[in-house]
Amino acid sequence: MKKNINSVLKEVLEKVKPSKQELNEISKTLKANLKRVEANIKRNRINADVFVGGSFAKRTLIKKDSYDIDVFIRFDKKYKDSLLSGITEKLLHGIRTQRIHGSRDYFKARAAENLFLEFVPVRRIKNPKQAENVTDLSYSHVNYIRKKVKSEKLLDEIRLAKAFCYANGAYGAESYVQGFSGYGLELLIYHYKTFIKFVKAVAKMDVNKKTIIDIEKHHKNKSHVLMDINAAKLQSPVILVDPTYKQRNVLAALSVETFRKFQRTCRDFLKKPLINFFEPEIIDLSKIESDADRRGYEFILLEIKTNRQEGDIAGSKLLKFHRHLCKEAERFFDIKAKGFEYNKGKTARVFLVAEVKPFILITGPLVTQIKHTKRFRNMYKNISVKNSRLYAKLQMKATLETFIKKWSNKHRKKIAEMGIIGLRVLG
Repeated sequence: MKKNINSVLKEVLEKVKPSKQELNEISKTLKANLKRVEANIKRNRINADVFVGGSFAKRTLIKKDSYDIDVFIRFDKKYKDSLLSGITEKLLHGIRTQRIHGSRDYFKARAAENLFLEFVPVRRIKNPKQAENVTDLSYSHVNYIRKKVKSEKLLDEIRLAKAFCYANGAYGAESYVQGFSGYGLELLIYHYKTFIKFVKAVAKMDVNKKTIIDIEKHHKNKSHVLMDINAAKLQSPVILVDPTYKQRNVLAALSVETFRKFQRTCRDFLKKPLINFFEPEIIDLSKIESDADRRGYEFILLEIKTNRQEGDIAGSKLLKFHRHLCKEAERFFDIKAKGFEYNKGKTARVFLVAEVKPFILITGPLVTQIKHTKRFRNMYKNISVKNSRLYAKLQMKATLETFIKKWSNKHRKKIAEMGIIGLRVLG
């Protein structure tokens, strides 16, 4: 089995590791843009410097169809936080960019056909406590990983972990993913030493108990960690203390739902290590639809559209609505399967496979409430009494498609308030 795993991992690395030529081309384009920004900084006499962050700077980049490279502009503390985005825009004169709104606006530029640069304003800080935004810690994160992770072997182990998480929908701290951040995976592999040890550790973790990892041993014990880190940031099943800032949980965005799914994948991979686990699953909707039809279930494919900004904001709104819609449908249907697909635009595609419930039980008033019981009995026929309360059995006849159309028409205002401007049936 060990030989099988090793051969699989070797084959995966050949596929996910960017070539030297690719890295050199990225580096060349990057330097040209950095030179322009640095010249603008000097020309405008701004007290700031530029550094490259993210996976590229930490040498843990994995091969993709297109690359996003983080470029941070570090400003002196004398500049007000509210002015940083505006100054950054001025410093990007000569570079065609798109402004992305966030806790601090940043700018995205297409530097080549498959290369995007994201210019992010941050503060130049000496102490992590001075950070006003999580991106202010990026400089420390890059330096820590570059200092601790030097061997090509360990860098390859990180690439394997990133490719594995990416293929299985667990890579990214965005709210529509709620998975492992790149920095989080780099730290976890540094901690466990190899990708396989990381997978084995995840497979054994008890999701009902907090797994705490404190690489630099900033805290004396588990209780000290739980007391020192903000309670709102302790909801993740794994708590990874930031080596550069002991009061931060690097995996705060990791949800129990994402972790459980990822944990099952880890266990399946260990049982039968195949290269397929490193390849993003392509959902065969026609097969899902035919399987549903064969079992007598209803299949429906929907497109949801939002008016919110592309990326994390739009993705989180679309996912939240998808979950809300599923919850509403579950009142009348047994959901057999569901899926959500978002590709960073303003729309998402979702599918549901469901079977209508034979009936639903409607809770009525207490028998002592004479006026209400009379009205309830006039509304429904199949009524029973349990624990001094009336209940009615309502037989369901509507299809899932009919239900969704009626529900969306009835709740138009609420749907709009959720940032959703379109809901249509595709099939």
